[in-house]
Amino acid sequence: MAQAPNEEKSYMVGRDNHHNDLTFIDLFHIVLKHLITVVIGFIVVFGLSCVYLLVKTPEYTATAQAFTTYSDTSNVNENYSSLGSAASYISTQVKSYPTLITTDVVLQPVIDQMHLDESIATLAKTITAVNPTNTAFINISASSEDPHEAAKIANAVTDSFQNVVQSSLYMDNKQSPVKITVVQKAMVPESPSAPKTPLVLLIGIVGGLIVGIIAALLKDVLSRKIQDDSELTTYINAPTLGRIPEDEAVNSNTSVIISEPGSSVAEDYRRICTNLSFIAPISGTNSRLVVVSAVGANEGKTTTAVNVATALAETGSAVLLIDADLRNPSVAKKLDIDGSAGLAHVLSGQASVKDVVQRFWKANLHIMPAGPKPPNAAQLLNSPVMSELINNALHQYDYVIIDTAPLVVANDGALFAKQGGGLVMVSRRGVTLKKQLSETAAELANLHVDVTGFVFNGAKLDKKLAGSSYYYYTSSSDSQSKERHSSHSKDKH
Repeated sequence: MAQAPNEEKSYMVGRDNHHNDLTFIDLFHIVLKHLITVVIGFIVVFGLSCVYLLVKTPEYTATAQAFTTYSDTSNVNENYSSLGSAASYISTQVKSYPTLITTDVVLQPVIDQMHLDESIATLAKTITAVNPTNTAFINISASSEDPHEAAKIANAVTDSFQNVVQSSLYMDNKQSPVKITVVQKAMVPESPSAPKTPLVLLIGIVGGLIVGIIAALLKDVLSRKIQDDSELTTYINAPTLGRIPEDEAVNSNTSVIISEPGSSVAEDYRRICTNLSFIAPISGTNSRLVVVSAVGANEGKTTTAVNVATALAETGSAVLLIDADLRNPSVAKKLDIDGSAGLAHVLSGQASVKDVVQRFWKANLHIMPAGPKPPNAAQLLNSPVMSELINNALHQYDYVIIDTAPLVVANDGALFAKQGGGLVMVSRRGVTLKKQLSETAAELANLHVDVTGFVFNGAKLDKKLAGSSYYYYTSSSDSQSKERHSSHSKDKH
């Protein structure tokens, strides 16, 4: 519903403040707006994880377990008796064994025994030795593409480690003070240890979602143009009066209310008019002033003004549509009427209002074309004559609609709106520049001009809604086709 211009409410908000207070709802809207980008990002990352699983050769890991104890003290050299308790000595020694297991002294015998065609450094990369905290256990694992080989290597390394510790690591010709007991032989693994399919798929799913959302956020931040009407409120806090989809009938040289009165697009314009009917009348009159403008060119402001005017006239209201875009007149061309004489002549004193106003379509719809482009458009539009013309019109019509130049070109629309009317901003998806909209918002804030609402052109159709409402609307072409068919049938009979 449109906001009355006399309500004490500021529509201007800061763009920076909006981004600092990004909420989950804002993020949700951004994701929906760039859903295709999110889906593509997800598919790419998840696809890469699937490809990794396909090309990655399965790797098997086998683990043997050894236990470290202190050897029988009766067979140990007396020099070890000064080391303190056996438990303390074992706990000190066992911490260094994981590193010992990956050294040449342990691995070279394994290579020689198994006739492995690889270096000690390469073999060491496949071996993992771990001493669980506060235990005397040593877990020795070996990885290989062949599960049987993994088990053989793990057992061979464990045996070699046992031999080194008990035979050659400590004093020559003396029994080692440390005893290594193999408590669990490595078994042939039945399933691969890598890649971990569930984990890789989970990473692909989570990573895909994260990448997709980040891509959507970046696209939204880096995008220079408005893609959704929800973005408009981040610059100017005003409601959306209506969303108009792309339609050939809208682009024709007439009003869709006239050419396609039964279409869904015509109903969209009627809905806009319903919202505009809540604008407060100008003080001292029963008339409402509607100023139609846009940020930049090619956003559909003239088309909006023409269709709103005809939709209001359709209800029986007395309507005057003024083409005040003297820099680029478009109303006469849009309605296919004579635009040689118009507002420019009235403001320059060359003609009276009654000389240039044309009745169009219905007796209660009057059009004032712009006339020829004057060299001093700003001076004419800001003159007392223009103010008087608007005041007089407000006493004669129910609605006075003014089509003005884009606000990046001139602020005529803001000045007209300050006379008590409602400023309707027209925006088009993929055309309205965010930078220009931000600058326009700042200018309107400085002028203390409220925006009644937005009309968003080129809106994406909701396919479900469009499908469910298909049978509620008919086009004139459909009606004409039915009439021809009915006539043809009568002729046959």
